[in-house]
Amino acid sequence: LPISCTARGTFFVSHKYTNYSAVQELHRVGNEIGVFSITNNVAAKYWTEGNYDTWLGEMAGARLISETFANIDDGSVVGMRAPYLRVGGNEQFEMMRDQIFSYDSSITAPLTRVPIWPYTLDYRMPHKCHGNAQNCPSRSIPGVWELPINELDRRDDPTFDENLTGCHLVSSCSNIYHKDQFRALLQHNFLRHYGTNRAPLSLSFDPAWLISNKGFDQVLVDWMDFILSTYTDVFFVTRVR
Repeated sequence: LPISCTARGTFFVSHKYTNYSAVQELHRVGNEIGVFSITNNVAAKYWTEGNYDTWLGEMAGARLISETFANIDDGSVVGMRAPYLRVGGNEQFEMMRDQIFSYDSSITAPLTRVPIWPYTLDYRMPHKCHGNAQNCPSRSIPGVWELPINELDRRDDPTFDENLTGCHLVSSCSNIYHKDQFRALLQHNFLRHYGTNRAPLSLSFDPAWLISNKGFDQVLVDWMDFILSTYTDVFFVTRVR
């Protein structure tokens, strides 16, 4: 990748309340659009116990809606994330294979010293089924990739503080209240990935969290500028790049 590449991200879209003109613009400027379901149903069992047809309707349906309403005609909607990270087991991934979804990004990899790289479901998962109501795929499903969410180390001082459980989304790190804590979280976890196997660092946000924490959006922008000006071999990319 050339150094001049613009930072880009992936936006997982659910249908409810979505402004598709904004989705179209995000796609036009080079961001990736993925699907997050039609209904974003709040009942956990709806997803973890959902059958093939449930996942088909929710995800293939969401893709069709996004492609139609946001005028995305290049076949680039190939990824998905399960609402509330409630993975749907074999039914979800078999639907993905049949509907030619390239990847899922819903399974959390537990916090360990060395993060997990994306992996194909041609083979057994390289980590234990962690969270997600324990409904990971139990058999080989060729052709589908998992882009795992490596848990973040949320300790204020990793060299001193006692061990804490990790958090899967940046916005789920419940102990992050202040801008300096947010900056430290980003930098420490970046160095943890960069200094070991350089597995991709997934920074996943609930937009409402950035809005409700005043000034956090600027912290994120400033940190990204710092990283890009300091490291010539680090890029902010979409999940399919």
